[in-house]
Amino acid sequence: ETCAAVVEQHFVQPLLSVLGFSDRDRLSFFDTGAGIADVAARFPRENQPPFCQTQVDPDLIVEIKTPARRSRNTPTQTVALNLDSRSTHQSRALQQLRQLLSGCHCQRTTWGLITNARHLQLFQRHGHLVYPATPNYELTGDRLEGIIEDLKTCLQSRPRAITLCLYNHKGGVGKTTTTINLGATLAVANAAVLLIDCDPQGDLSRALELTPTNTTLASCLQNPEEPITATIRPFHLRIRTSSSIQSAHIFDVIPAAPDLQSILIQAMQTQNPPITRLRECLLPLRDRYDYILIDCPSAWLFLSKSAVYASDAVLIPTRHTDLSSLNNAAQVIHQFLFGEIHTLRREGGPLPLPIFFNGAPTTDKAMAVAQAEIERILQKLPHLTPYFWPQYQANDTSVFAIPEYAIISRAAFARVPAVFKDKRVLGFYQTLVQTYLQPLT
Repeated sequence: ETCAAVVEQHFVQPLLSVLGFSDRDRLSFFDTGAGIADVAARFPRENQPPFCQTQVDPDLIVEIKTPARRSRNTPTQTVALNLDSRSTHQSRALQQLRQLLSGCHCQRTTWGLITNARHLQLFQRHGHLVYPATPNYELTGDRLEGIIEDLKTCLQSRPRAITLCLYNHKGGVGKTTTTINLGATLAVANAAVLLIDCDPQGDLSRALELTPTNTTLASCLQNPEEPITATIRPFHLRIRTSSSIQSAHIFDVIPAAPDLQSILIQAMQTQNPPITRLRECLLPLRDRYDYILIDCPSAWLFLSKSAVYASDAVLIPTRHTDLSSLNNAAQVIHQFLFGEIHTLRREGGPLPLPIFFNGAPTTDKAMAVAQAEIERILQKLPHLTPYFWPQYQANDTSVFAIPEYAIISRAAFARVPAVFKDKRVLGFYQTLVQTYLQPLT
């Protein structure tokens, strides 16, 4: 009997029973369409056959790792396999889990779990993205009951929205433009979208001609009694027809207000400002939208830290003609996310997405200079390779790029997302969505 089989029999199957999965709604060696998952399970459903008969779209798949393996050098000895956060084994297991969840038999599967009976972590999927839903628990007898309750809470209350922050520790890389056009592109695909202007300069709000309500984002951050729903304004697109001008709702926005600057100054004067507050504020909105996109200032201060802490994933625009934006992207991932926010969040979130080049003229020489700079960065920080060259294992060092088009800049003066002014621009952002988030239907 293999170690993995022992873990499944004596740990995973009893755990699934406690979590509410019946015997007939669990399968071993489940074919996801992109590989074999060790275990798959689906909650019982009224008036539907059990999962063992349908064998498609489980609620949860489980990737089992053995607690130890035999040493290559000394076959009589075993080597413990470490599933601690960001360990090599944990990273490989997560990569396998993402691959399995991409299978055609898991199109509606939301949850993935990795365990070796010593560690356990639950992950959530939203489109292409798979990100942490719980801390990476170290399993001990006195904590097991609390861990099971945490798992039950997650599995029974999946949030509808994914929260995505647009951030780089460098100005002028198109964070605001990307937030607006990404939001509009998702809305075109019938997603319910909320944009949050977390920058005191208010560029996003100004570009959409939206002013704050009497209840502001800053007041919600300061006072838990203030309802976050009262900050929301709808953005409508005016459509001119031959006989009239009609209005179409595109997405909702929480505009910036001047008091954001005041709260930023107050936070700078406080030793430990509460960067967890924005994440708590957004909880009531996570079942109202499909996507929550946060545009925040470049400086790594209270508002940006709050936005990143509140997010499930971070999208990092860069410019290949601006080498400092590449180095700052590395700093965001290595220092700010891995070194600071992940420590505070404990569960390994938010997920950094691969960088992309945003709106700069593309020449072979400029691209060669950028790729050489990326190579220098990765020589110092090789663990960042998947975030700069996501296809590196296939010998592909390409970086996704949105070309420079004047219409993207001009659209801001018309107070209209550029994707509504030019079909080519819409195509660029649809490709961005398909590459990083999910296929558009």
